[in-house]
Amino acid sequence: MMHELPTSFFHQPPEGYRYEAIRKNASILAIWSVCNPGFVYNDGADVRCIWGFYKPKSDTYYSPVNSKKVGNTIKFEDTTPYTAMPKPKVKISILDFLQ
Repeated sequence: MMHELPTSFFHQPPEGYRYEAIRKNASILAIWSVCNPGFVYNDGADVRCIWGFYKPKSDTYYSPVNSKKVGNTIKFEDTTPYTAMPKPKVKISILDFLQ
């Protein structure tokens, strides 16, 4: 069953994509990025990728561990239009400058 995206969800989908919000359980929505046309191997059906999860009662976003498991909380401003996974931290070493 489809639901509306949260009002606090401000990302615009990448070109050729759309977002869908589907009830995961009584308290969590799963937000999916959906692309169509699909690939040849799936007869052109929609291709879905989990964006992240959302808990409406507390207006909280969660990064996904996978499409079924909810991960850690994440601030919406730390997400991208492609995923709610945390951005990797850049590790800079002094050795990078001594080449």
